[in-house]
Amino acid sequence: MRTVTAVFAVILIVLGVSLYLATGMESVTALIPSFIGVAFGICALVATTENRRKHAMHAAALLALIGIGGTASGIPKALKHLGGETIERPEAAMGQSAMAILCVVFLILAIRSFVQARRARAAGGNA
Repeated sequence: MRTVTAVFAVILIVLGVSLYLATGMESVTALIPSFIGVAFGICALVATTENRRKHAMHAAALLALIGIGGTASGIPKALKHLGGETIERPEAAMGQSAMAILCVVFLILAIRSFVQARRARAAGGNA
């Protein structure tokens, strides 16, 4: 899961920088995905230490949950835009939607990993 977290960190950083450049570097809020991506990267780095891995991955899952909560409102706006309606700040809506989807995918992968780890511990007698 540490590698998955690092990959998502890079994707979110690239998303944020791309949004920032696409919006003419007018607003720092376009970099929010990058800030979350940096936090994911920190979690991935902390997870390299065995005794901190569980806590780091839970922190990354919490970041994903916060990311979903902060960006899910962009999905309906992006759907309206894709349907042909004119919306205010379409780049923001598309960026929020992309981040929300990425965070949902990450959270699903994290939960699967947590369940698998718990089952492996239980099977090994370390319940």
